[in-house]
Amino acid sequence: MAALASALPFSTSSILASRPDSIWLSDQVAAYRSKPISSGSRELDQQLPHGGWPPSVLTELLLANPGIGELRLLASTLTHITEAGKAVVVLAPTHLAIATSLSELGIDMSKVTLIEVDNPADKIWAVEQALKSASFGALLCWLPQARDDHLRRLQLAAAGTQGLTFLFRPLDAQDQASPAPLRMLCKPLAIGRLSVEIIKRRGPVHLEPIILPLEVPEILLKPLATRVLGKPVFSELSYSVNHSALAATAARHRRALLS
Repeated sequence: MAALASALPFSTSSILASRPDSIWLSDQVAAYRSKPISSGSRELDQQLPHGGWPPSVLTELLLANPGIGELRLLASTLTHITEAGKAVVVLAPTHLAIATSLSELGIDMSKVTLIEVDNPADKIWAVEQALKSASFGALLCWLPQARDDHLRRLQLAAAGTQGLTFLFRPLDAQDQASPAPLRMLCKPLAIGRLSVEIIKRRGPVHLEPIILPLEVPEILLKPLATRVLGKPVFSELSYSVNHSALAATAARHRRALLS
């Protein structure tokens, strides 16, 4: 056995060094080939894999309720991505005011594509198509109901990208198995704070919730009458995709696969 081991052209350590994004040890936080992007919070970055939001994987944010501060949690990251000229895709948001919310957070809306689609199967197909875009920087997707096989397809698709993929799911999904390497519980607290608990990551178990202050954008402190006189969030129709047309395209795509 010793002679066989010495004859091999590689060692375990060389494998670990060559595939840092694929192989990790339970007492180490994973590294990734593409550089993670900072969350904007030093305390949170210290607990995220390699110091930031990990690329090429699914990140699940499990919410007590939509609108508890999840967009403000990601605002710094999304701003960095759009300033770098990358696209942000917003798929099937649960509330129609999300475009206004992103604009008020200072996100460059010329880099944001909003896709509205209702059918669960069409959502999965749309996510896979968005992940194939060369300009893809981040995907925000609301999947209140997602089967395990859907999540595995999305994780496989995300692995072929260098961007960030965030899935928003309800809090009770924490008891369901998921292929997402990073899963976090997000719960609102008093005085504009958010409790973030990492329940799964590639690395040692994190036991204590992280309490994060959520800054209120300056524009939200202005009187409502001042805010509503601003320019439209989407200046061109191309930033909005008609969900019925997308569903029809998805249906044709599935028929072609079956024929």
